[in-house]
Amino acid sequence: MAELHEIRAQAVAGPSEKATAAQRAKGKLTARERIELLLDPGSFNEVEQLRRHRATGFGLEARKPFTDGVITGWGTVEGRTVFVYAHDFRIFGGALGEAHATKIHKIMDMAIAAGAPLVSLNDGAGARIQEGVSALAGYGGIFQRNTKASGVIPQISVMLGPCAGGAAYSPALTDFVFMVRETSQMFITGPDVVKAVTGEEITQNGLGGADVHAETSGVCHLAYDDEETCIHEVRYLLSLLPQNNRETPPRVNTGDPANRRSEKLLDLVPADGSRPYDMARVIEEIVDDGEYLEVHERWARNIICALGRLDGQVVGIVANQPQTLAGVLDIEASEKAARFVQMCDAFNIPLVTLLDVPGFLPGVDQEHGGIIRHGAKLLYAYCNATVPRISLILRKAYGGAYIVMDSQSIGADLTYAWPTNEIAVMGAEGAANVIFRRQIAEAEDPEAMRVRMVKEYKAELMHPYYAAERGLVDDVIDPADTRVVLIRSLAMLRTKHAHLPSRKHGNPPQ
Repeated sequence: MAELHEIRAQAVAGPSEKATAAQRAKGKLTARERIELLLDPGSFNEVEQLRRHRATGFGLEARKPFTDGVITGWGTVEGRTVFVYAHDFRIFGGALGEAHATKIHKIMDMAIAAGAPLVSLNDGAGARIQEGVSALAGYGGIFQRNTKASGVIPQISVMLGPCAGGAAYSPALTDFVFMVRETSQMFITGPDVVKAVTGEEITQNGLGGADVHAETSGVCHLAYDDEETCIHEVRYLLSLLPQNNRETPPRVNTGDPANRRSEKLLDLVPADGSRPYDMARVIEEIVDDGEYLEVHERWARNIICALGRLDGQVVGIVANQPQTLAGVLDIEASEKAARFVQMCDAFNIPLVTLLDVPGFLPGVDQEHGGIIRHGAKLLYAYCNATVPRISLILRKAYGGAYIVMDSQSIGADLTYAWPTNEIAVMGAEGAANVIFRRQIAEAEDPEAMRVRMVKEYKAELMHPYYAAERGLVDDVIDPADTRVVLIRSLAMLRTKHAHLPSRKHGNPPQ
């Protein structure tokens, strides 16, 4: 027993104090400290702590540390089982070798079999070059399991150091990617290779840092300034997700009354459809205690994707943001919302869609960039979703964007509107210019005629009750009752059963 305790102490301590000091000098925690922050105190159960590699050559036979540079196991977060693996940068720079990969494969298989979330704490230098192709094959096994687990258990990647080359594809296959500013980077080819091939000079953070991926590429869902805050938010996200695709997210008694009216909404949203406002404040007013977690907050800001609670039940919220690009749909917004809708549908999270959309963004760049196929991704995601779906039209809902944003015609279970709604093929002025072009051109006072025709078009086809009269909107509601109506509707839809046709899988637009 004394020998066992000594070996375990050696495995827990890591390679050396010098290696630990070097890790801290970079502003980073050790792998075990990160696991302690993530899991409930005393709940971690380690797997294959005494595993060592069997490789030889290039001096490896003389260096056989316990754990082989990755710590694997399971514990609990708020009492629910979570599986985790964490790269130990102090050992081989966290590089992946055959034994290292086998440990990760095992813990991923265990997570899938147990039906529990998997969190990876990434801080590795890629494949272990000394082990050659065996290391690359290890990555293949991880990718295969990421794909097998997709939509079955929540997968969360937390980037706490470098992640380069093929290793970056594992986080890209998971549901959520967290990053820490200054200390984490992701890229396929590093700055040196970029300079050699293209002549461009750039830093690691400039190429693949947290801010770049949170604002420009959309690879990162959430970015934070330090590891402690980042890992704390991972715990919060886990509290909003179910254990697997056969369960629903846990209900929490928030204490926020289900019958609370939201009088502030009357002042938050201007009746004038051309005036901007902050949709985030609308969401705060509707959800329990004003708390929600926004995903991709800094990428494609013209649309909001968030997880929150209504009467303690988790919901996914997709909402246009009039403060950015007037809330139009473009390539990035469509991709962002489509992936979020798919995630919510996979994990039994009801969807609430808040519409204030003037259409798709026009422009040569958008058309040449494939707005048709990218917009179709969002359409496909909504049409394919079987969870409860409720849409609410606050103001504008024009053209194809109205249809795509979970209209009744593509399967929304319930559709509501505020008295300020304007549902139409296009705005009144544009429509009048098309329909009454000849009358306006031939009039003695074209401007006066145009104003008259706009008013006539609005009165005939864009009044607030036009869609409701035709059954395209289930009810026009008092904005102050929005929270109450949504909660009652979701309660009714909780037992919804919907089935898609039998098929191997769909072929979504790419």
